[in-house]
Amino acid sequence: MTQQILKTKEDLRDLIDNYAYLSDDKKIAEVMDLFTPDVSYKVYMGGNLVADVSGRQNMEKDFNSHASEVKTYFTLNGQHTVNIEGDTATGISFTQIKMIREAEGKDILTDYSVKYDDKYVLDNGKWLIKDRVAHFLIIESRAL
Repeated sequence: MTQQILKTKEDLRDLIDNYAYLSDDKKIAEVMDLFTPDVSYKVYMGGNLVADVSGRQNMEKDFNSHASEVKTYFTLNGQHTVNIEGDTATGISFTQIKMIREAEGKDILTDYSVKYDDKYVLDNGKWLIKDRVAHFLIIESRAL
């Protein structure tokens, strides 16, 4: 494995970790900087497509709307495997996301186990997410 491949793997891992850090802090405008302007973002829950957004502007609206309903986010990234081919790459990553929302005066914790299928591109020396498909595999909610 070359030094360049190791550096690229590190850069791609930093990309998905930065997505988690910024999302947890609700820094949505900064999260958008991690995506290409023509990004495609799909979300599946229970195998059903529940969201399909194209373009950074549309995604920012959706993310801001969602973030306004969440009191607290906590994300923990796990495995991340990439296949690098020049200025493009594909990746699979696994994540645990916890969200606290309020419903009927109670805090509700929802725990999500998510698999992301990503396509990345190198743009002006910076890796960006071009396509992301989120598979919410396990969803558990309970009152705190």
